[in-house]
Amino acid sequence: MTREATLYDRLGGEAGIAALLDRFYARVLADPELSPFFADASMGHLRSMQRAFFSAALDGPVVYTGRTLAEVHYGRGIRPPHLRRFVDHLVATLRGLDVGEADVEAIRERISTYADEVTGDTSVDA
Repeated sequence: MTREATLYDRLGGEAGIAALLDRFYARVLADPELSPFFADASMGHLRSMQRAFFSAALDGPVVYTGRTLAEVHYGRGIRPPHLRRFVDHLVATLRGLDVGEADVEAIRERISTYADEVTGDTSVDA
């Protein structure tokens, strides 16, 4: 029996996730509304944690063992419009990598399930 390819597999596995995050964070850090959130961040550590998080969230063979998203983002002032902008950059990056639209939407939905942990709100649409 052959297992169905996961989102992680369809993005190219470990190398695909790393390439996605490199392009994605280039966009995020160039965004004047989002870049201040990363001013004091260790981008090497952030990328490492994000590789683990994205890999786990997209059904890869990785277990995310970092701090909870609520703990990491608490008190940073991230509001739903910031998260929406962040997710929009993710979607644009995925489309730029020629990821199929069904997978783009599946990834958007998957990542958006964590919105309340990042913003303290219940939706990126607030």
